[in-house]
Amino acid sequence: MALVGIARLASQSELLEAKRSVQYFEIPSRSILNRTKPTMPFQWTINPYRGCEFGCKYCYARYTHEFMEMDAYEFEDKIYAKSAAAHLLRQELGRIDRQERIALGTATDPYQPAERRYGRTRSILEVFAKDRGRFLGITTKSDLVVRDLDLLRETPRANVLGVNITITTLDERLARLLEPRAPTPFLRLEAVRKLSEAGICVSVFPNPIMPGLTDGERQLDRLAKAARDAGAQSFGGGPLFLMPSAQKVFLPFLEREFPRLVGRYRETFAKSAYLGREYKEILRERVRRVRDRYGLLSGPVEYRPEVWVEEQGELFALQ
Repeated sequence: MALVGIARLASQSELLEAKRSVQYFEIPSRSILNRTKPTMPFQWTINPYRGCEFGCKYCYARYTHEFMEMDAYEFEDKIYAKSAAAHLLRQELGRIDRQERIALGTATDPYQPAERRYGRTRSILEVFAKDRGRFLGITTKSDLVVRDLDLLRETPRANVLGVNITITTLDERLARLLEPRAPTPFLRLEAVRKLSEAGICVSVFPNPIMPGLTDGERQLDRLAKAARDAGAQSFGGGPLFLMPSAQKVFLPFLEREFPRLVGRYRETFAKSAYLGREYKEILRERVRRVRDRYGLLSGPVEYRPEVWVEEQGELFALQ
């Protein structure tokens, strides 16, 4: 059967490099901004890469490789860097409302190891650093984000910017099992500290919160306290959802590492990728309690960028 669409583009992509069992490719893109569903808290997403080398066992985005006629495991072994990312962004930004929010790193980590080589995320930040009036959020598990402190300091002068560091657990052994190639929780907390000290609004996401693994109140309390102590201003996350592509990886992982949980998970996710309303409500209240205990906000910090304030002052002086 002839390959079409994204599957054809993937098959024709130029090999950039091979590392361990990981291969890097460059894939052409017609667009870098993707429109979200109306229920999302942001209107646009940017993912500079397809696939993610961190190999998180629960990752919902594995389904994106199925569009390219690949299996769920190849999501972490075949990484595609999108070509001309900054050029496309400059072209597309002029067509979207400045009040609409843009989220960078919603499906794949923008600071995964490929970023050290190909710099697609940095090229995108260079565009935003020269823009103004945007609302931008970045989500990552990587301490590589601090490499771009120069741009992360410059961008919020004329745009609203928040950086979200995902820390699923402070238990390093559990983190290594769940997220085998991601930076350690300690390194992520150090990134939170450095971002905060640089004056950047930073949040900690304990996502996804997993029943029986990371949803205990003591675990969440310890993480919220560590986030507060490192300088995070907000804390909050949502429960695991497990799409069929992710179940192919996560359920066998549970069978090997946490066999006592696998039956419960198979039953829970047999008919839906989502956990039930009752569990979500209990978890929401648990997260609220630990967040309030440490004086953390539930969402990104809203502020008026320096340039906006200066312009408002100049306008007032002319009146």
